[in-house]
Amino acid sequence: MSNLARRHRKASRKYLGSRSWGAGNIKNRRGKGSKGGKGYGGGQTTKWSWIVRYEPDHFGRHGFTRPNKKLVKTINLFELNILVEKGKIEKTDGKYNFSFDGKILGTGTIKYPLKIKAASFSKKAKERIEQAGGEILTG
Repeated sequence: MSNLARRHRKASRKYLGSRSWGAGNIKNRRGKGSKGGKGYGGGQTTKWSWIVRYEPDHFGRHGFTRPNKKLVKTINLFELNILVEKGKIEKTDGKYNFSFDGKILGTGTIKYPLKIKAASFSKKAKERIEQAGGEILTG
């Protein structure tokens, strides 16, 4: 016999000969009245300590998700600069060719002439790429 079964048997033997098994009056275990309500009834009054301990996120607002929100991939000019310096972008016809299916943003400076094909560009990115002797291709 396992330890758990032994303990259960011992606990139940304690109540043999007792009419109410430790519940007090016979009416106390009838229905949900003695528990302070059915389900979450009394959750903000008599059962509050239970809610706080076991379900702290039960009450209140919990945010939502936007199903149609489109996240656009972005890359900054300083990141392109780093890619060129690490040799990750190939050079052909005197310019580095780079294609990207997101938006090019203008944070940072660019030292190299880049021929960039991307979905869109910020105004600052266009200015800085052209100042560095680069080309912009959208599409």
